[in-house]
Amino acid sequence: MNYDTIDHLGPKVVIQPILPEYKKHIKGILDTIIALTALTLLLPVLLPVAIVLLMTGEHSVIYRQKRIGNKNHTFKIWKFATMQKGSSKMGTGSLTIRNDPRVLPVGKYLRKTKINELPQIINVLIGNMSIVGPRPLMEVDFQKFPENVRQKIYNSKPGITGIGSIIFRDEEKWISNAGIDPHEYDKKVIAPYKGELELWYQKNMSFMTDAKLIFCTVWVILFPASQMPYKIFKGLPDKPKSLWIADKEIEPAAA
Repeated sequence: MNYDTIDHLGPKVVIQPILPEYKKHIKGILDTIIALTALTLLLPVLLPVAIVLLMTGEHSVIYRQKRIGNKNHTFKIWKFATMQKGSSKMGTGSLTIRNDPRVLPVGKYLRKTKINELPQIINVLIGNMSIVGPRPLMEVDFQKFPENVRQKIYNSKPGITGIGSIIFRDEEKWISNAGIDPHEYDKKVIAPYKGELELWYQKNMSFMTDAKLIFCTVWVILFPASQMPYKIFKGLPDKPKSLWIADKEIEPAAA
């Protein structure tokens, strides 16, 4: 499979010659098994969603966009089309805010339930994504990470879910209530902490960590106010005070 390398993203990452057995072999095998199983089980959901999208909005089913992936190579991510065409060049660009006018009516439900992310099962089968890993970002958002994070965050394949996306599951609300420019808030507040979380994952990657993250993903979709990740993961980076304050302002009491 061919990828384009973005050379200006920072120094090339030096990969250790001997990788942990789970990361080197087992994780990829499990990704394929889980992706094939999920694709089979979720077809009764995926097909109706595709039909509804084809008949509504802008009549587009799949949205493919260039993202930064493993070893800082770019690839095309698959998503259900939930926003107007050309949205990345409209409004707040790469960031989505609460009640964003670019989101299509059906798209609001798909984004809330994370169903819009399910086509990334195809990315997993292609081999450019994993079930669990750091979320793949557009280059403009990748550049908001501190340099040390940019050098290491994609030492593993990006994932459909991960610790950063779980903690920042309601990122749209935080950005919308920031009171400053969304991109400025993202760069100064969200990106640094999200980077710390993803580096924590790199150090603690294991079968059990991935299993817990998959469980947490389902849990926080069902119970959005839950602080479950902080209860079951040891040694997570401390959440900045500004994020705890923002969290209390926009969420009810945590479960």
